[in-house]
Amino acid sequence: MNTLNDFEFKQKKYMPTFPKAIGKPTIYIEGYPCEDDEPMAATDFHAEQITTFSDQLKRYFAINELVHIAVDSFIYYSEGDITKCVAPDIHIVFGVDKYPLRRSFYTWAEGAAPVAVFEFLSDSTVHQDRNEKVGVYLNDIGVQEYFIHQPEMKKPAEFQGWRRSPSGDIVEMNPDAEGGLFSEVLNLWFRWKEDQTTHVRLLRPYLPDGTPLTTSTEEEQLRIEAEERAEEAEERAEEAERLAKEEAERRQALETELERLRAQLSNRS
Repeated sequence: MNTLNDFEFKQKKYMPTFPKAIGKPTIYIEGYPCEDDEPMAATDFHAEQITTFSDQLKRYFAINELVHIAVDSFIYYSEGDITKCVAPDIHIVFGVDKYPLRRSFYTWAEGAAPVAVFEFLSDSTVHQDRNEKVGVYLNDIGVQEYFIHQPEMKKPAEFQGWRRSPSGDIVEMNPDAEGGLFSEVLNLWFRWKEDQTTHVRLLRPYLPDGTPLTTSTEEEQLRIEAEERAEEAEERAEEAERLAKEEAERRQALETELERLRAQLSNRS
């Protein structure tokens, strides 16, 4: 299999399965604010991390129309109480229609809660991200897995995750030897890699077998390289065909000359 087909095969193989939620897509409910005065990302480091990470996840889950992925948008989780609201950097919901896009996500209307939430640590929210949000996400909202990550390289590396156990308890995930964490609900590995150009400690997703999920930029580069390889292969094939044709013509000329010489010898005898 070629690289593209190989990845598409793995994508279908590892894609989680889940039932459709009992609610319906809800773009907006009057009385629930969908905007605030906070910026989307605290720093360029966070913007780079959030943009790259959400791009990878959205492209990977694009084949499933029942996966909703949102960036820095409100989640309301208690009908009638607008104070029961959070706005994680990235949240993923299974079982709900990908489209239409929502202004906010209302768990009671959609009949589902996010299965995974990601927060990228900033100075203004780091205490809440490490502590109180663990209980809010996993207990109050019903999120299955919650991850925090520090994308700024000048600060100490920090990547943690929590999940709910079958008994309902909150347990911290154990990292592997490389510091990676495996998401059981998403069926993906997550590991960070330092980018010396941007100085961002990028959290990246990988398939269970270690295959990385590419960014749009990386995918475009792979496409260009594949086209270049195809052109080179075509040129080699054309060159081989030309050489084979020349060899055939040379052989034909030799055979013709041999027949002429044989005819001359025959006439002389």
